Amino acid sequence: MEADRIYRHFCMTARALEVVGERWSLLVVRDLLFGPRRFTDLARSLNPITPTRLTDRLRRLEAAGVIERESAESGREVWYRLTDAGHDLGPAIEELTFWGIEHAKEPPRPDEP
Repeated sequence: MEADRIYRHFCMTARALEVVGERWSLLVVRDLLFGPRRFTDLARSLNPITPTRLTDRLRRLEAAGVIERESAESGREVWYRLTDAGHDLGPAIEELTFWGIEHAKEPPRPDEP
């Protein structure tokens, strides 16, 4: 973990945010809760994330043990899937969604798909 990405608090909430608190990370997990996805699938569903940023998030989540990469038996295709630790984030993401429904409601912005 890079020094500028840590909170320097002995707190499990801080530790968890060091792993999944960066922009886009929980949305990657959200999309993988529906099943394995290819890079192109994630890039499309997370538009406008840049390929560089998505690659960075996937690498960080993989290094943290939240996701894993699986190469197809033939060809160059790579699939990303959640590990057990990644699946354990499902209830937290669901609760964030419920919180958003209750407290962060607003109509879609003009630039949102």
